[in-house]
Amino acid sequence: MPRLIRPPSPWPALALLAASALLAACGTTPGIEERTGYQVDRRHTAPAQSSRIRHLVLHYTDSGDARSLKTLTGPHVSVHYLIPRHPGDGHAAPRIYQLVDESRRAWHAGASAWRNRSNLNDTSIGIEIVNHGPLDTAQGMRWDRFPAVQIDAVVAVARDIVERYAIDPTNVVAHADIAPQRKIDPGPRFPWARLHRAGIGAWPDPASVAAYRVRFEGQPPTLGQWQRALAAYGYPVIASGELDGQTRAALRAFQMHFRPARYDGNPDAESAAILWALLARYRPTSLERLRLE
Repeated sequence: MPRLIRPPSPWPALALLAASALLAACGTTPGIEERTGYQVDRRHTAPAQSSRIRHLVLHYTDSGDARSLKTLTGPHVSVHYLIPRHPGDGHAAPRIYQLVDESRRAWHAGASAWRNRSNLNDTSIGIEIVNHGPLDTAQGMRWDRFPAVQIDAVVAVARDIVERYAIDPTNVVAHADIAPQRKIDPGPRFPWARLHRAGIGAWPDPASVAAYRVRFEGQPPTLGQWQRALAAYGYPVIASGELDGQTRAALRAFQMHFRPARYDGNPDAESAAILWALLARYRPTSLERLRLE
C-alpha cells in the first residue's frame, strides 16, 4: 500500500508572515525609530558623552501650597519638583509634584553663575520648597520653619537626583548661592547640615574649621583673599580688594548656607575658617594655586 505523504502545514509560514507584517506595521526593527519622513538608527552609541545635569538648586516659594502651584504652572516660571508644606496627604510615602521632566529645561534659576558656568537653568534640576521665608511678627522678623516631614521629602528627592546624576557635593546649591545679589532662598533656617548627613551636598570638617579659626583669629585674611576664596569655591565674585556690594552679597549667601547663626555679609574669623575648611576638603588645589594656604 503506498505511503501517504502529507503536505507541509501552512501554519509556520503563516505565523512568520504575520510576525513580519506586525513588525512592518509597527516599525519595530530593533534599534530603528520611525519618524516623520526619516528613520533614526539607535544601534550605535558614542561613549564621548555626559549628563546635562551638573547642579541641584534648592529654593523656597515665598508662598503657600496653592499659590506656589499656580505660580509654578503659569507662563513665566517653572521648576522640576515642588515639595508641599506637608507632603503625604495620607500616603505611605511623601507625595510631591513633578512639574517639568528632568530631561527638559525649567525656568527656576534665572540669571545665575557658579564656578565656571552661568545660566544654570541649562545644567540644573530645581526643587522649590513651599515656605514663606522671612515673616514680620510682633516680635520682629523671623524665618518660616521647614516641617520635618517636608525636609524628609526634600532629602528623598535630592538624594535620588544626586545619586542618579553623580552631582558633586559642591554643586548642590541654594538659589542665593548662584544669584547672591538677587536672591536669599532657601534662607538661613534651611537645614543644610541635615542634608549633608544624608549624603547630599557639602559641609566642612569640624576639626579643620577649628584649626583655621585659631589661625584667623590671629591673622584674618585680606579682602582680596576673601574674594579669591569665595570665587574658588564657586561664588560669582570678582576680586576688587574692597568690601563692595557683590562681596557682601556673596558672603551673606555663604553664611546663610554654612553659618546661619550670623549672616550679615561681614567678614569674620568663623566664616573664614568655614570657607577655608571647605576649600581644603573639596578644592584643595585652589589653596596653593591662589596662595590661600
